[in-house]
Amino acid sequence: MTTLTKAGLAAAVLAAFSYLPLQANAALFDDDEARKAIIELRAKVEAMRTEFSGRIDSKTDKSSTLDLVSQHEQTMAEIAKLRGQIEVLANELANVQKRQKDLYIDLDARIRKLEPKMVTVEGKQGTVDPTEQKAYDAAVLLLKGGDYKNAAIALGDFVRMYPDSIYAANAQYFLGNTFYVQKDCKGAILAQQLVVKNYPDSPRAADAMLNIATCQTELKAVANAKKTLTDLISKYPDTPQAQEARDRLKGK
Repeated sequence: MTTLTKAGLAAAVLAAFSYLPLQANAALFDDDEARKAIIELRAKVEAMRTEFSGRIDSKTDKSSTLDLVSQHEQTMAEIAKLRGQIEVLANELANVQKRQKDLYIDLDARIRKLEPKMVTVEGKQGTVDPTEQKAYDAAVLLLKGGDYKNAAIALGDFVRMYPDSIYAANAQYFLGNTFYVQKDCKGAILAQQLVVKNYPDSPRAADAMLNIATCQTELKAVANAKKTLTDLISKYPDTPQAQEARDRLKGK
């Protein structure tokens, strides 16, 4: 075994301590238990270094130096063990934090899917929740697909469930249209009258009155049709629908 001087041994031990990976990224220590464990390991290493330095200062003869060399080897083994513990703990903490981050990202995505979103319908803005949007889209899809019977059911359900929805006027208007294409003019008139009654400020209201007049004409209720057209002109005088009503009254 090579004999070390007291000063040389001290330098070797202190140099060994200097290579310990004790400066971990502060961001890894958000977990209280992991941070506490790492701090305790650091304190243990520091205590060993202080104790060993004291031993070096108190030893003077060759025998004592050999004892210190043996103690040095033991200390280095313990330091290596502590170093491994610190690395394992830091890796575990990093993995935990990654899982937490992934969980937060997933949770945020789920929450966003449940949040209402802003939409614009017929020039007006409003918010709709995902369930409301899904119900409306499904009903309109049935209508576009020509499944008028089921579209009527879906649209009717939508209006009952979401009477104040920004889509409600459209849904009620489309409901009237589904009745009309199924040659149910009475049902169409009732549905379109609810558009005019419940959503008078909607652009669909004037269209609904034109549809009402059309159905009344087909049912041979000509006087009622003329009254509906006259009322349309009175309520919505500056609209294209009002101009069409004037043309109909003139027999164009």
